[in-house]
Amino acid sequence: MKTVSGILKSLVMVIVCTVSASAGAANRTGTSGASELLVPIGARDIAMGGAAVASARGVDALFWNPAGTAFVRSSAEFYFSHMSYIADIGMDYGAVSASMEGFGVVSLSLKAFSIGEIPVTTTLHPDGNGQMFTPQYFTVGLSYARKLSERVAIGLTTNLVSERLGDVSATGLAFNVGVMYENLANIDGLHIGVAVSNIGPQMKFDGSGLLTQATVTEQHRPPQYYKIQAAPFELPSSIEFGVAYQKTLGGPNSIVLSTAFQSNNFSDDEYRAGAEYAYEDFLYLRGGYVAAQKTSSDREFLYGPSFGAGIRYAMGTTDMTFDYAYRAVKIFSANHVFSIKLGF
Repeated sequence: MKTVSGILKSLVMVIVCTVSASAGAANRTGTSGASELLVPIGARDIAMGGAAVASARGVDALFWNPAGTAFVRSSAEFYFSHMSYIADIGMDYGAVSASMEGFGVVSLSLKAFSIGEIPVTTTLHPDGNGQMFTPQYFTVGLSYARKLSERVAIGLTTNLVSERLGDVSATGLAFNVGVMYENLANIDGLHIGVAVSNIGPQMKFDGSGLLTQATVTEQHRPPQYYKIQAAPFELPSSIEFGVAYQKTLGGPNSIVLSTAFQSNNFSDDEYRAGAEYAYEDFLYLRGGYVAAQKTSSDREFLYGPSFGAGIRYAMGTTDMTFDYAYRAVKIFSANHVFSIKLGF
């Protein structure tokens, strides 16, 4: 157990130092790219305010803390989620996890956005030239998680990030790493979690869309095409600490309380809290809230409280879970999230 404790302490120190080295000031707000990495996944944890770094378990923990996949209930889990995001944007997510005895848990995930068609505009045709383009944003993730002991688990995710806007595109890698510790201080049901998200090299757009026609002054040459050098951008990295407590209330009733603090390099830090009530591990009712630590009085946080419910049903060797979440959004329509998980 001393060896495990030493590994855990070393890993946490590496995580903290890594994020501290890349931390930014408040004036960097909104200057990162690949913001699709920040869109949350899963109805259960969204309904609980996103305070899931210490409470998420199984395949649906991939977004919040990859270490949570080490605590899968089944040998294999399949997951699908759909979110009605802001401004008529839809987000679909699918993942599969497989537990391999003596090795760990390997997971594969895909996150894609449906944005629809957008008119092509130019300096000569600011209202559109009659053509359309469809932005394509998707992220493919490969994850590995393993229990170091009955209480401690670690996890790592490598995400391939792809963005395409018309004739320009950008591709990059983002890494997530997490640690979970169950039954802290021998208190049954008390869990902690630490996760670092979206650490990786800068991304940069390239493609034929950056070509522009220009004439070099004082040169007797016809107009030539030149490529605009796009500026690179950093990923929206963050570090999150969380505590969760699970308690049986008596009989078929139980409750999960979770809190989290997220420090962001390119936006205001966030405080999250959520709760889940379960009846006979069959019916779930959830609620949560997230608040931002505003560094400027003229900035307004977009999201409000969230609520949700779920049903878990075992049919033979198949374990099925259906979840729904509602998240209030200012200015735009509210988010609606539907998820289904199958365990075998």
